[in-house]
Amino acid sequence: MKNFFRMSYLRENLFGELPFLKPFESLLLRFFMIPNLFLVRAKGLEHIRENKESVIFAFNHNNSIESVLVPAFLVYHSGGRKISFVIDWMFGKIPLLGKLFGQMDPVYVYHKPSTLRVLESRKPDKALCVDTVSLCCEKLRAGKRIGIFPEGKRNKDPFRLLKAKPGIGHIALQSQAPVVPVGINCVSGKKRKKVHAFGRISLNIGKPMRFEVLSEAYHRAGSQGASLLPADRERHMLARETANRVMSVIAGLCGKEYT
Repeated sequence: MKNFFRMSYLRENLFGELPFLKPFESLLLRFFMIPNLFLVRAKGLEHIRENKESVIFAFNHNNSIESVLVPAFLVYHSGGRKISFVIDWMFGKIPLLGKLFGQMDPVYVYHKPSTLRVLESRKPDKALCVDTVSLCCEKLRAGKRIGIFPEGKRNKDPFRLLKAKPGIGHIALQSQAPVVPVGINCVSGKKRKKVHAFGRISLNIGKPMRFEVLSEAYHRAGSQGASLLPADRERHMLARETANRVMSVIAGLCGKEYT
């Protein structure tokens, strides 16, 4: 609480310049930074402040509240530069919440059914849904930033991360964009008994990870004499290896294990 009343702390975390946002967007972001003043602490902010290129942010996922607080925190400390998060389609159909997420130009995924029947009836036809990997790569080529949770869902295990989905590997290798790993620690108590639903959030932002060699192999897959494996299978294996490397670094940043 002592830091909260320091003007330098307020200036840095609430009244900083946001050149990438419109006035209304800037006001909305500052509003969501208010709870962050009390709840979020971060290390490694220099890795996003100094980085001006298109990047993929990769996070572990603990609870629902971090889905709102962490994006707001990172966008604010990037000067208002938006991050298009990969999120489930049903969030875009919920009144008010959908408009809020829409401000961040999200990438919706459609493979999960909604737990609410009223929303399931509003799910778009699969034929109209653009491939998530292609859409993310398109945004990265346009100079935008992507945010993704490789575990694919909330993980309340205080000790272990879930197996990474290979999607982040496909996106990283196709686009050749660096991955910024972010460890989110929401575990309560010294004995790490459980992940709390609401409370302090510690962010540990790692250095950008680059995968030039794997990316070259990914783009070379299927070419004559490059491999004995079918192209799709080889790309999938390379994508999974990339995803596992990212999650291994995230494990060190958030204090969980990944095997």
